[in-house]
Amino acid sequence: MWWLLRTVYLIHIFGSILCLFKPKPRNPEANMNIGEIISYWGYAYEEHEVVTEDGYILPIFRIPHGKNESNNLVPKPVVCLQHGLTLSASIWILNPPRGSLGFFLADAGFDMWLGNNRGNIYARKHVYLDPDSREFWAFSYDEHIKYDLPATIDFIVNKTGQKQVYYVGHSQGALIAFGAFATNPQLAQKIKINFALGPVATLKYVSGLFRLIEYMEPTMTKIVFGEKDIFSNSDVRYFAQFLCQRETIGTVCNNLLTLLVGYNPQNLNESRLDVYAGQAPLGTSVQNLLHYSQAIRTGVFQAYDWGSSALNMLHYSQPTPPLYKVKNMMVPTAMWSGGQDILANPIDVKNLEANISNLICHKKIDEYSHLDFVIGLNAPKEVFSEIVTFISKDQST
Repeated sequence: MWWLLRTVYLIHIFGSILCLFKPKPRNPEANMNIGEIISYWGYAYEEHEVVTEDGYILPIFRIPHGKNESNNLVPKPVVCLQHGLTLSASIWILNPPRGSLGFFLADAGFDMWLGNNRGNIYARKHVYLDPDSREFWAFSYDEHIKYDLPATIDFIVNKTGQKQVYYVGHSQGALIAFGAFATNPQLAQKIKINFALGPVATLKYVSGLFRLIEYMEPTMTKIVFGEKDIFSNSDVRYFAQFLCQRETIGTVCNNLLTLLVGYNPQNLNESRLDVYAGQAPLGTSVQNLLHYSQAIRTGVFQAYDWGSSALNMLHYSQPTPPLYKVKNMMVPTAMWSGGQDILANPIDVKNLEANISNLICHKKIDEYSHLDFVIGLNAPKEVFSEIVTFISKDQST
């Protein structure tokens, strides 16, 4: 850690001398947590804790009404937002209110709930497991599907008294919805419409830097990265913020995002890069990353492969991991996908589309990359307002 801080300090000193790293104005929210960001923009919020069946304690944030609306007893349509891999509930509030889906939908008259999956820096509590133990980190997106999402939806339904809620998932948030709604009919009945942004299920055609995890061999990966968390180090976020705030080399951040999520730099608000870098990455488990590497290699949507027929028999009572059969999901689903998205690749999305039994809409935006659906400059027009229209029409029927 100290060598990194010293390096950053020296770069800053010499860069300032050479006028290469002149800092851009810093956003006040750059180092705020979720609650602080919501309050900063003048919205009321509540923080609750959801306890999963296997004992993980997940914080969930509620924005009960819009900024200029007082709370009232009239029930509002309830919307649950679920984030992607190594992110958190903060992804929905990183832009000013008109550019953040969490605030946008609250101002449109909806009761907003922002969920967190186990493993990000906000969700590292357990009823009895030590977060520093290997046992705590023995999970992948199977557990998000089996435990986290059902516990989150059940909590929201019980707290609001609503029988059904609307669900919006981005990336992994969409993936766990496909898995959960296909395998848990009771949960699926509690969802009015499933909105999938940058939808991921299979990863056969993923490209860019993320493709490199295909070559992660479990034993070597655990030797190099351990068997706990990954992408959690705050030094990484600090260094990213430092680079992204330099006028001369700030475009490096945009180029790096292109390698990670696809090409659409003109839709990125570069003045907010310090805020984005302060909230990503926020961690996941090594086992989850290994699960994604398996998904890239196999090209199918299935449970975690424990590495042998015997171990798979122990976990699943069958020699191979069970498939998540998206066709079994009957929840009405609307999707938005991007032509420049290298994580939710258009070929994978096309294959996914063919397996959705109740697809009510699929909008393809040719120029969109993976993050445009949540932080893109024109996302309010291309995505957010259309979600409002879907919900409003559904409410009127």
